[in-house]
Amino acid sequence: MTVVEELIDALGAETVLVGEAVGERYRSDASLSGRVLPIAVLRPASVEAVVLALAICNRHGQGIVPQGGLTGLAGGANAGDGEIALSLERLSGVEEIDTAAATMTVRAGTPLQVAQHAAEQAGFLLPIDLGSRGSCQIGGNLSTNAGGIRVIRHGVTRDNVLGLEAVLADGTVLSSLNKMMKNNTGYDLRQLFIGAEGTLGIITRAVLKLKPLARGRQTALCALESYEAVLGLLDLARRELAGLSAFEAMWASFFAFNTQGLGLRFFEADYPFTVIIEQETRGDERDTEGFEAFLGAALEEGIIADALIAQSEKERESFWAVREGAPLDRLPSLVNFDVSLAIGILDEFAAACEAELLARFPGAHVSFFGHVGDSNLHIAVSVGDGSDETLHEIDAITYGLVRKFGGSVSAEHGIGTLKRDYLGYSRSAAELEVMRRIKSALDPKGILNPGKVIPPG
Repeated sequence: MTVVEELIDALGAETVLVGEAVGERYRSDASLSGRVLPIAVLRPASVEAVVLALAICNRHGQGIVPQGGLTGLAGGANAGDGEIALSLERLSGVEEIDTAAATMTVRAGTPLQVAQHAAEQAGFLLPIDLGSRGSCQIGGNLSTNAGGIRVIRHGVTRDNVLGLEAVLADGTVLSSLNKMMKNNTGYDLRQLFIGAEGTLGIITRAVLKLKPLARGRQTALCALESYEAVLGLLDLARRELAGLSAFEAMWASFFAFNTQGLGLRFFEADYPFTVIIEQETRGDERDTEGFEAFLGAALEEGIIADALIAQSEKERESFWAVREGAPLDRLPSLVNFDVSLAIGILDEFAAACEAELLARFPGAHVSFFGHVGDSNLHIAVSVGDGSDETLHEIDAITYGLVRKFGGSVSAEHGIGTLKRDYLGYSRSAAELEVMRRIKSALDPKGILNPGKVIPPG
């Protein structure tokens, strides 16, 4: 009996998709770098079904690739030749909201937006937030240790996880759905699986922290003359805004391209930097007065040149529409980078990166934006040529500079396959060897997301 036949026999034909039932959407994540369809797609609706699937695949030495909402940009959910995909889309739903503990127990296939809405209905905020909230899934968020726009206030995904359940390659279930803030009982095994991109185990359930739901928020769009001013504004915001929840900086080329593409105009003059500042509030008049006083002080001190406070949700959405950068998607063969460097040198790196890319590709589009408050910089590059050779050259220039500046090749998107060969630019040989030892210990046959994250030794 083949592995697929055994899977159908154990799980049922409704759980195991084969042949024409394996649709194109299972080919690739949002990087569109997937080249082959999986030979089968497993869609378990219970933890027990995940256990059966992994035990069978492990016995056959069958490569299996976990898939969530397929919104990733690193190729981490793409199946290789002869591999099986394990979709968590049916393992979905919020199991419990514990109001006393301020926690949510949720299944891995639950869309982030569904979990957020459930939290709001109970009067809480689920702090994890991404632009792809409508389609990304909790399991994928945890497996990639997703970041997003609220990290400056609430931390990355791993900072919001109290308990975790994962299934190992041989079908062993590690279930510690802990709700306690303090639990100092030996190795913190949950952290092995958060950010591991399914290479060590399949996350099936999690206990997430909840926060009090803010009653309101205030948003401002600020124009600045220099990166030094951006740093000055960040320092002032950290000191004066207790509810600071977002600090998003846009370099001039990024801001100009997207405002033009969206048909928007905010300031009479053009400025080198534009920043979105947002804070969560109690919703009373004191918050409004405090926010206005903060901006007034920034203007008086010469930190900002101009500022707009959103007077409606529509105006706030127009600020964020520029930051989300939808017009960039129209550029041919767009390449998105997600790197992290010390906050103080982000602009120095951006200048060096732009200079090197334009020297090699004159006329290319190169623009920068980022969650400056948490050291994350995004780079958009389009040279009009999507050949593998050109893409490799763009990667080599960009990641070479990341290594030179002492940064990380991935701030929040993960490693997958697209950044795997550059992981050594940010991690030492000793660290990579320990990663291989952990992988070998938990997945000795190497069936879980083969070829992802860790470069060959």
